[in-house]
Amino acid sequence: MNIGIITGGGDCPGLNAVIRAVVRRALNYNYNCFGIRNGWKGLVDGSIEILDLNSISGILHRGGTILGTSRTNPLKREEDERLLFENLKKFNLDVICAIGGEDTLGVAQKLHEKGVKIVGIPKTIDNDLNATDFTFGFDTAVNIAMEAIDRLHTTAESHNRVIVVEVMGRHAGWIAVYAGLAGGADVILIPEKPFDLDEVSGYIKARHIRGKNFSIVVVSEGAKLKTENLADKDGSLVLSSLSKDEFGHVRLGGIGNVIAQEIEKRTGFETRAVILGHIQRGGSPTAYDRVLGTRFGVAAVDLIRDSKFGRMVALHGNEIVDVPLIEAVGELKLVDLKLYEVAEVFFG
Repeated sequence: MNIGIITGGGDCPGLNAVIRAVVRRALNYNYNCFGIRNGWKGLVDGSIEILDLNSISGILHRGGTILGTSRTNPLKREEDERLLFENLKKFNLDVICAIGGEDTLGVAQKLHEKGVKIVGIPKTIDNDLNATDFTFGFDTAVNIAMEAIDRLHTTAESHNRVIVVEVMGRHAGWIAVYAGLAGGADVILIPEKPFDLDEVSGYIKARHIRGKNFSIVVVSEGAKLKTENLADKDGSLVLSSLSKDEFGHVRLGGIGNVIAQEIEKRTGFETRAVILGHIQRGGSPTAYDRVLGTRFGVAAVDLIRDSKFGRMVALHGNEIVDVPLIEAVGELKLVDLKLYEVAEVFFG
């Protein structure tokens, strides 16, 4: 049995833990593993290499992915799709183990429908992939954001400033809610609930009235403004670029700066913005993500052993289960507004 391992989309802490686990479990069954370089692009280009014990030695604690990644959509062009299927045959790949988020696993599902034997492993720091309670990488991103908020508290208090912290989260505000709650943020803004800048400013003014001369606002990059003149043409998102990737996603970013300017204008309080950006993706994974990624990798190879293709490993409670890939990519998992109501208790 020859297994091709692919990591696609944004890099994520814990990817190497998964690769390591897949290879080690595969060797238990005398399966061969091949690393596909740079996401789906590697399967189009034929950039594929053998993975053995030496390949995965010492990678558990490393961030990023030893295989590289990209946001390539191999089904967008007929020529790329043809090359992909040719390389599957050329390298005698019996199964693909796809490690990724909505886009990577969306391609995996379509390839499964075209007859490719595939299993999926859920990866995204945004935690917005459906059919699993948590994705690996999320815990690390939350801890990085929380630590940043902790540090920003002290400088905000020292200078009597409002600081707006922009975190990742295109469609879902999981990082913002978890990091904001854990870091004691005074306002948290997420894509699931459009906000009003006057209301946000009101929370901050109320804090100053009761003697708190600093505030921390945490905002997801995809948070939606109610005030249309501050948004793009659909009246919702702030964009850093109108260009789109191969999956049709525009580049978000900059909402933190917009909010900071408007808060200062409305309140008169000095306000600064901090955009954490790719810092949230980088560095060593937490213990939780190392263990979750390892469990996912082992379980994925067991799916292959049992010929359960077109499925994804998932976390339900504390159990690793498997679900149809189509359930994972059919719709996004958004923040439960009951959880957001808990966060709202601490606003202002």
